[in-house]
Amino acid sequence: MKNLEHVCYNTRFSHIYVERRIRNHPRTEQILLRFPQAQIVEIEHYKDVFNRHGQDCVRQHQAQALILAEKTDHFFYEGAPVCQDFGNTNFYYCSTMMNCIYDCSYCYLKGMYPSGHMVLFVNIEDYLEELDHILKTQNMYVCISYDADLLAMEAVTGYVRLWSAYAAKHENLKLEIRTKCAGHAMWDLPCLSNVIYAFTLSPQKMIDAFEKETPSAFARIVCAAEGLKKGFPVRLCFDPMLYLPSWKTDYLQLLSQIDRIFGDRMLHDVWEKLVDVSVGTFRISQEYMKKLRRVEPFAPAVQYPYVNCNGVYQYPPELLKKMESFMITELTQRMDKENIYHE
Repeated sequence: MKNLEHVCYNTRFSHIYVERRIRNHPRTEQILLRFPQAQIVEIEHYKDVFNRHGQDCVRQHQAQALILAEKTDHFFYEGAPVCQDFGNTNFYYCSTMMNCIYDCSYCYLKGMYPSGHMVLFVNIEDYLEELDHILKTQNMYVCISYDADLLAMEAVTGYVRLWSAYAAKHENLKLEIRTKCAGHAMWDLPCLSNVIYAFTLSPQKMIDAFEKETPSAFARIVCAAEGLKKGFPVRLCFDPMLYLPSWKTDYLQLLSQIDRIFGDRMLHDVWEKLVDVSVGTFRISQEYMKKLRRVEPFAPAVQYPYVNCNGVYQYPPELLKKMESFMITELTQRMDKENIYHE
């Protein structure tokens, strides 16, 4: 058997697949200019590459290709039951990108998608046009960064700036941008009350073990603190909480690290300045877990003996309750309990 440790991979986005119908789209041309050395391959439809059988999404992450495509239907989806709506009605999410540049071993996308390559839909204006019609009759809470980390790709796409410009004109729209990013350039974006920046935080030990290629806990916290200092709506997400034998010590250290970094930046009563905080242990649908366990056979966060509860794999009830109750107890010493959401 070939030793995979010595396989030489292409660099990320060294190959870019482009649907013929959007080859001359202005955004396609803008993106291609950012990758002058990339090999461009024209295709009929993104699924011809993305949905091929027999792909290895884990290895593909080592040489991720970019696929530029046009989204033609299903621009918005109702939020899944395993996702938190933070008390908002008309909870939706959308995917202007599929897959992520980060490589977390427990990511549900590896169980959801057949490929590790990234799809970017260039026709974001069509999303906004549909949203125009919906917002005429109802408010909307839309998570725009569930199936990818949009902020981590902002330098390439500029999509968060486009979404922000749209939100600035629609008071009955609220956006959540979930991220593990730590790019301080994000605070050059418009500061809007209806655009929430939600930072997923994990102890550094768990980042090292499970969240490959992501910024450190320190970098994420510093970035969130900078946003708060500038007046941006910031949410902290201890979701998913992950288990290691030292989980309690690890999360205590994470909370102390947050207290210290916020304090160093003289952010007084900072926990009260947050929009809110979310808490939830790792959970995933049985359908996605089946494939995830196949593609990540050596990942402890994936192979843990979870309990199947009504089609959702989660930690055994006693452990789940212990972890979430611990975190909520710690957080209530720092902020009002009504601003702590948990699954």
